[in-house]
Amino acid sequence: MNKNIRFFVMLAFLFVTLFATEGKGQQQDRPNILWIVSEDNSPLIGAYGDAFATTPNIDQLAKEGVLYENAFATAPVCAPSRSTLITGVYPTSMGTQHMRSTYPIPEMIQFYPRYLREAGYYTSNNVKKDYNTEDQPEAWDESSNQATYKNRKEGQPFFSIFNFTTSHESSIHDSLADLRHDPEQVPIPAYHPRTPEMKHDWAQYYDKVEDMDKQVGQVLQELEEAGLADNTIVFYYSDHGGVIGRSKRFMYESGLHIPLIIRFPEKYKHLAPANAGSRTDRLVTFVDFPPTILSLAGVPIPDYMQGKAFLGEQEDEPREYAYSFRGRMDERIDMVRSVRDKKYRYVRNFMPHKIYAQYIEYLWRAPSMKSWERAYKAGELNEVQSKFWETKPLEELYDVDADPDNVKNLADDPQHASVLKRMREANQDWMLDIRDVGFTPEAMMEEIAKTTTLYEFARSKDYPLKKIIKTIDMITEKDVKGITKQLSSNEPIVRYWAATACTIFGENASPAVPDLKGLVDDEEVSVRIAAAEALYHLGEKEVAVQTLNDALKVDNEMARVQAINVLETMEDDAKPTLSAVKALLPDNEDNRNYDVRAARRLVEKLEQ
Repeated sequence: MNKNIRFFVMLAFLFVTLFATEGKGQQQDRPNILWIVSEDNSPLIGAYGDAFATTPNIDQLAKEGVLYENAFATAPVCAPSRSTLITGVYPTSMGTQHMRSTYPIPEMIQFYPRYLREAGYYTSNNVKKDYNTEDQPEAWDESSNQATYKNRKEGQPFFSIFNFTTSHESSIHDSLADLRHDPEQVPIPAYHPRTPEMKHDWAQYYDKVEDMDKQVGQVLQELEEAGLADNTIVFYYSDHGGVIGRSKRFMYESGLHIPLIIRFPEKYKHLAPANAGSRTDRLVTFVDFPPTILSLAGVPIPDYMQGKAFLGEQEDEPREYAYSFRGRMDERIDMVRSVRDKKYRYVRNFMPHKIYAQYIEYLWRAPSMKSWERAYKAGELNEVQSKFWETKPLEELYDVDADPDNVKNLADDPQHASVLKRMREANQDWMLDIRDVGFTPEAMMEEIAKTTTLYEFARSKDYPLKKIIKTIDMITEKDVKGITKQLSSNEPIVRYWAATACTIFGENASPAVPDLKGLVDDEEVSVRIAAAEALYHLGEKEVAVQTLNDALKVDNEMARVQAINVLETMEDDAKPTLSAVKALLPDNEDNRNYDVRAARRLVEKLEQ
């Protein structure tokens, strides 16, 4: 459906809606919709089988509603997840997948509450936005820490969000003396050591989940007291998993699996997928939420949305796979994609030479992270607990039923070869289908976004996605000759990935040294940095360090972040760049730009 046709369909819909409801009170044919959103928590909830959790209000909501066993965030961190939630489009399709980036999106992609508002709904958001792109404030009638459905006109249907930060990662940064949950009894996943700090952080986190549950109860009680419960569909969910290390930000069940419970009042039980107190194993993901809300409200779903409505008159066929992604996390660069069906999780690491536990200043504020790192350096961890501090395999495959902690990688198991192949192909098909723009180095994204949106760039002749993926496939196939040829490609993104492949190949890429040296003068700074990284690991340290030193002086924040990320791995060999790194540090200690964060860490290491 083109834009003009869609406009007239929407106009006709609104005319009929307004005519049919003129002069009436509550628009009885359209439900109110209330979202209760918690932050940074996996399904550590009694209704999901966690006996250690204290969540009576959410447990009761599950008895009155439908519990979704297979609900997933598209990203294991807030801003990219919320970018999905507000648009119904994968951030990897728009270039909004990197943490706290503000690259623009096309005008046609509207924040979905605007469609509800134009259809007569009162839209309120309390309080968080964090959409990872330029804001569209007109989507809301009210968005503030006081926003509520109570401010609507009499009889006006509402869509209202209440977001609670109580269980957010920051809640464990400072250790509390008095805990309600016993640290000695707290369950801890197999990948975590039972250090005193780890046990304390886990117990404190359970306390915070209990506090959050009380807030959920308060919102539900207010709805009841307002006499609106009988007209309101209630969603409870978390914005992603979390919160202890290897959950939030990481591509496992601990970071991506979320609780989702939906309660339908008697009046709207015909919209429910099952009876009250039921469970469903239907796969749903954040990209499905906006079309589902529009479907429940009777508002046409824009054809650019990439999700599947799982409720309402416009309900789509159930999805076979839930897709997720990881981009840059604060000051650390990475690229991961993941596919989940009802039994398996597949993970594709496009930068396997980077360790899982790249230092992120905000993550390291948790006492548990520091204690985990100390235990690793002291040699006190077992193999499972140590993997987090080491480089990654290209592919990971987990049987989630048998291995909920995702610690037994089945990617090399011949008995799972067919599953691996199926899910690898599903991942690749998805990336091609949505025109995944995430293969573009962010330093290049920063420049492209000055003249066009990354969504439009990804759909232009300037983005050779098939060539890029073909180059990526050479990494899997360990095709050194093929990669070497790609170093002279006329496509800069292809050159970038060919140079990155040489770092992944290690000493096996030594025949590519002459071509890599040619790339230290490439017109694209991200290619120069990638070539320098490969050359460093191939013994060409002087030219590598000089190239990285020069990159620190360019007028592109993400290029500087990329260069510091490489220097971070070089230990004392990076010392010749110390002056250039120090030059990035501002007098303002409150400056938290990502190049500044990375530079502070590197200066600290180099001056030890």
